[in-house]
Amino acid sequence: MRQPPFDRTAAGHQLLERVQVLGRHSDAAGHYTRTFLTPAHQAAARQIAHWMREAGMEVRVDAVGNVIGRYAAAAETRDGPGIAPSPNSVLLLGSHFDSVRNGGKYDGVLGILVPIACVAQLNQAGERLDYAIEVAAFSDEEGARFQTSFLSSRAMIGRFDPAVLDRRDADGVSFVDAMRAAGLDPAKIGEAGIDTTSLAAYVEVHIEQGPVLLKEGRPLGVVTSIAGGSRHLFTVRGEAGHAGTVPMPMRRDALAAAAEMVLAIESRCSAGGSLVGTVGILKVRDGTGNVIPGEVEFTCDIRAADDVARKAAEADVIAKLEAIAARRGVELARKPTHEVRAAPCAAWLQDRLAASVERVLSRDGNRRAARRLPSGAGHDAMVMAEVTDAGMLFVRCGAGGVSHNPAETVSEEDAGAAAEALLDFLRVFEPRSSR
Repeated sequence: MRQPPFDRTAAGHQLLERVQVLGRHSDAAGHYTRTFLTPAHQAAARQIAHWMREAGMEVRVDAVGNVIGRYAAAAETRDGPGIAPSPNSVLLLGSHFDSVRNGGKYDGVLGILVPIACVAQLNQAGERLDYAIEVAAFSDEEGARFQTSFLSSRAMIGRFDPAVLDRRDADGVSFVDAMRAAGLDPAKIGEAGIDTTSLAAYVEVHIEQGPVLLKEGRPLGVVTSIAGGSRHLFTVRGEAGHAGTVPMPMRRDALAAAAEMVLAIESRCSAGGSLVGTVGILKVRDGTGNVIPGEVEFTCDIRAADDVARKAAEADVIAKLEAIAARRGVELARKPTHEVRAAPCAAWLQDRLAASVERVLSRDGNRRAARRLPSGAGHDAMVMAEVTDAGMLFVRCGAGGVSHNPAETVSEEDAGAAAEALLDFLRVFEPRSSR
């Protein structure tokens, strides 16, 4: 079948237009924030489902709010939609449509919109492939509302943590009540699980969220591995007191102790390599300008491409924080909130994606080998890698490579190149069992 020419400029223009449309669905009027199951989140889900149907997909919404579009294989359209999926018969593509607070509009959603654009191109040409394509718009990857990172992809592979049901958001709304308000039944979360044996692979398109591709003048890159991460919630309890009457040597200042702890985390995680450590939230309970802080809560996020290095840093950080607490006469409580191992991307998928990137970019006279690089950020791909081979295609970020920030941006040309490379990949992809 003769394939129609791919219009990269038009594709890139449409992708960025759709990013802006989704960006209007925000929890806050003044900035872009979209968290799990809010009205803005539900509106974005409906818009994504609409675009999936426009592209020729059948759409379903699972028990945790994932929006999943299916573009049937040639055999399904020939023999009827009732045929059972066979092992390795589905290529799953996807990313997330929730966001961090005051984040960037491209993070996650570009990895949903690019596959939809590719399926639309196949459908327009009347092309059906030897395998089915499913596009998953994951409902909760960032976990900003309930501190539930990777909730929706974990549910998809049957590894939902029931302890999440007891959580509440910053406004006191329970996880269970939020689900019910969105028309979802917490008792049916188990039904979000899929038959993972049907998966041939999982592939995710994502903005790089860093400056490497930008500095090297490369629009696309192939991910080699995804860093593992540990997160903890620490609570420091000292003794509140009058700011003017308690002598400095007699104070048990929870905030002063926490401040020293934050610097200890920074110091230990500055050892080099891929190791990084971040305190993203610090709260003083009942904080008042003329009161010595009695209780402080803060988060700690430690990541590294090497799990051994990450676990060593984690152990050292905990020991250092406990020593600070003992020396300052305060209590320290720790609650682990997240743990994910580093995930290598499948070598065969890296090679296939690299070949597609090289073919597409060579049309611009760029005949360099595809850039391969690790991801320091976490992605749904690392969860899916627990049950199937996973690969990732990175798209260059503008604005210095900044992400999780309103300044986050991608050019039309780069978005179009990503769509062209993914479409090339889809047309030559073969499940490993059939090669």
